[in-house]
Amino acid sequence: MVLGTVAFGSFMATLDSSIVNIALPTIRRELNTGDNVEWIVLSYLLVTTSTLLIMGRLSDMFGRKRVYMTGFGVFILGSFLCGISWSLWSLVVFRLVQGLGASMIFAIGPAIIGDAFSQQERGKALGLLGTAVAAGSTTGPVAGGLLLQHFGWESIFFVNVPIGLIAIWRASVVLPASAVAGSKGFDIPGALLFLVGVTSLLTGVDFGASPDHGWAHPTVMFLIAAGILLLGCFFYWEKRYPAPLLQLKLFRIKPLTAALAATGLAFIANGSNLYVLPFFLQQLLRLSPQNAGFIMLAGPLTLSIAAPIGGYLSDKMGARWIASAGLLLMATGHFLLSFLHDQWTWHDATWRIALMSLGFGFFQSPNSSSALNSAPVAERGIASSLIAFMRNLGLVFGISLGATVWYATRNSYSMHHLVSPESIAAQIDGMQMAYRVTAGLILITVFISLSRGSNLLKQ
Repeated sequence: MVLGTVAFGSFMATLDSSIVNIALPTIRRELNTGDNVEWIVLSYLLVTTSTLLIMGRLSDMFGRKRVYMTGFGVFILGSFLCGISWSLWSLVVFRLVQGLGASMIFAIGPAIIGDAFSQQERGKALGLLGTAVAAGSTTGPVAGGLLLQHFGWESIFFVNVPIGLIAIWRASVVLPASAVAGSKGFDIPGALLFLVGVTSLLTGVDFGASPDHGWAHPTVMFLIAAGILLLGCFFYWEKRYPAPLLQLKLFRIKPLTAALAATGLAFIANGSNLYVLPFFLQQLLRLSPQNAGFIMLAGPLTLSIAAPIGGYLSDKMGARWIASAGLLLMATGHFLLSFLHDQWTWHDATWRIALMSLGFGFFQSPNSSSALNSAPVAERGIASSLIAFMRNLGLVFGISLGATVWYATRNSYSMHHLVSPESIAAQIDGMQMAYRVTAGLILITVFISLSRGSNLLKQ
C-alpha cells in the first residue's frame, strides 16, 4: 500500500512535466510569450533542483509523511494558480510554487520506500516505482494532447487538483509516521548558499547552450562563476556549521558516493539523448511530431518493463553487477545511435532506443537501491534527495552537452567542407559526435559503478 501510494504521487508529478512540454506551442500562441516560453519549463526545473536537498533535510528533521503531504498540498495550489494564469510571467511565478511542491514529492518518495522495505526488497520496490515514473512519461503526451484539444491549455493544470486531493487522502491513510532526527536548528545560511548557487549555475549552463547567448557571453560566464563560487562557500560552511544541511561525512560512504556519481553521469547521457533525438527524427528522418513521439515511446515503454526486473535481480545478485551491466547495455545503445543516418527507417531508430532504455532500466533501480542501502537511517531523506538532485543536475548538463557538441561539430564540418551548417551532412556529423561522446561517458560510468563495492549497511 505504501508503494502504491508513493508510485501514484511519482506518476502524477512526472505526468505533469511531460504534459506541460507538449502544451508549450499552444501556450506560446495564446499568451503571446515569444521566445520567453522556455521559462515555463526552466522555472519549474530550477526551483525543483535547487530545493531538493532542503526538502530531504526537512524530512529527516520533521518526518517524511508530514513533508510529503505538504508537498502535495503546495503542488495542488500551484497547479490551480497555473490554471488561472493571465500572462506568461504570472504562469512562471505559479510554476515556481508548483515546482516547490514537486521537489518535496521527488525528494522524499524514495526515502519512504526505503523505510517501508527491507534491504532485500528495496531494489524491486524502487524498480516498480521506476515503472510508475516511466508510465507518467508515456501517458503525458497522450493525455496532454486530449486535454489540449478539448479543454484548452488550462486543463493540463486543473486536472492535478482532484488527482492531488486523492493522493493526499491516500497518503494520510496509508503512510506510516517515520522516525525523526529532531530539530537541532535548520541551516538557513547553508540552504540559501545552495539555493542561489545551484540556480545561478543551472541558469548559466542553460543560457550557455542557447544560440542566443553562447558560452563566451558575459552573462553566462558571470552566472556560472557565481554559481561555482557560492557552492564552494556552501561546502566550506557545511564543514563548520554544527547542524549542517548536508553531512559531508556521507560522501565517505563509498557505495553512496559511487551511486550518486553514476546517477549524475548516466543522466547527463540521457539528457543529451532527449535533446538530440527529437531533432534527428523530425529534421533528418522528416517524421511528423506525432510519429516521432510514437517512436520515442519505445524508451519509456521498455524502461517500465526493465526497471522492476533490474530491481528484482539486484536484490538477488547485488546492485553492483546489475547496475554496471545495465550501463554497458546503455553505452551500446548510444554507440549504435552514433551511426545514425538520414536513410534510416523508423525501425532502425526504434530498436536502438529500446536497447538504450533497457540498459537504463537495469541501471537505475539497482543504483538507487544501493545508495539508500548505504545511507544511515537518520540520513536516508537527504540521501534520497541527493539522488533526485543528481538526476536533475545531470539532465540539465546533458541537454547543454548535447547541444554544445552537436552545434560545435556541425559548424566545424561546415567550415572544412564549405557547406551550410544546416546541411544534412553537417547535421549528421554533429549528432553522431554527440552520441559518441555520451557512449564514452557511460563507459567511464561503468568503472565508477563497479568501484562501489558491496559492503552495505545492514538495516
